[in-house]
Amino acid sequence: MSAGPAEAGIYARESAYLDRFVQFGEAGDRVISVSFPAQPETDSSDDHPLLDRIERYLNGAKDEFEDVTVGLTVPTDQRTVLEAVREIPYGRDATVEEVTQMTAGLSATEQEDLTAVREALAANPVPLLIPDHRVRDGPSAVPPPVEQKLRAVEGL
Repeated sequence: MSAGPAEAGIYARESAYLDRFVQFGEAGDRVISVSFPAQPETDSSDDHPLLDRIERYLNGAKDEFEDVTVGLTVPTDQRTVLEAVREIPYGRDATVEEVTQMTAGLSATEQEDLTAVREALAANPVPLLIPDHRVRDGPSAVPPPVEQKLRAVEGL
């Protein structure tokens, strides 16, 4: 048997601040999903350096998570939007219109493009790492109470 990339796995840790778990899936060296379930997957592990970082972030430590490699398995048009959202700095927020302007090939004057941005935000497979909570008037891929708490962490 040959040694391949790092093992795939599911990692989860309870957050007292969020009153639920932070869970992510990793395949190789890429995070492919982030969620905030009431209960973690039964085969998840709570030992991962990214969980340590997320815990510190939720306790007020600034972290952009820009060095975390994500594996986006979304259509190209959504990927382009989500890559633009990832550029919104910690402690800042933007509107759907501003994200549309930031996204190559989209126009904030086109309703279809604004809708495309909202759809990409709602489909975000890795919220927090791609901080859709920083888009103040758009949908988030996390439950509203989690979105509010993530915004509060960053003073938004």
